[in-house]
Amino acid sequence: MAPTKRIILGITGATGMLYVPSLLQLLASQQVETHGIISTAGRQVLHYELGLSPDELNGVGKWFKEDNIAAAPASGSARYDAMVVLPCTMGSLAAIAGGFCGNLIHRAADVTLKERRPLILAVRETPLNRTHLKNMLRVHDAGATVCPPMPGFYNQPKDFKAMAINYAGRICDLLGLSDHQGSRWQGVE
Repeated sequence: MAPTKRIILGITGATGMLYVPSLLQLLASQQVETHGIISTAGRQVLHYELGLSPDELNGVGKWFKEDNIAAAPASGSARYDAMVVLPCTMGSLAAIAGGFCGNLIHRAADVTLKERRPLILAVRETPLNRTHLKNMLRVHDAGATVCPPMPGFYNQPKDFKAMAINYAGRICDLLGLSDHQGSRWQGVE
């Protein structure tokens, strides 16, 4: 079966790698072709938090080097359907908000915005300072969706994996892929 969508996954050096395999699992289950870009810091945090290298992440069909500004995601003509940056550092948020294309993650995000395609930024920091908040508003005004990785507890997740799947499902919803494995709120009787 041919992929239904083609997306770019940018992985930066913020904490929150727990969510990445869950998102990739859900995308693969829906035949989404996923290409990845990981920063140097992202590699370090992925190894520190999950003990994995990028090549050990199931579901990424192709990896691009962060310094390869001539790679396919650097051009709108590559026709990716969307981009997710998970997790997204405040430095990457600032670069995207300011239109600074310091690496391929920033450039691909800039291209995604200019082509008016969905860009989802899973920004990860706490507490937030005024600059963080202003940058979030700037990317929102440019067309991005700011979706911090905040797990929901109303569905009473049984473990971290359930929390990660539920958050990854929210990302899939934002991508227009609503068939996910997370719990959906059914209301209170």
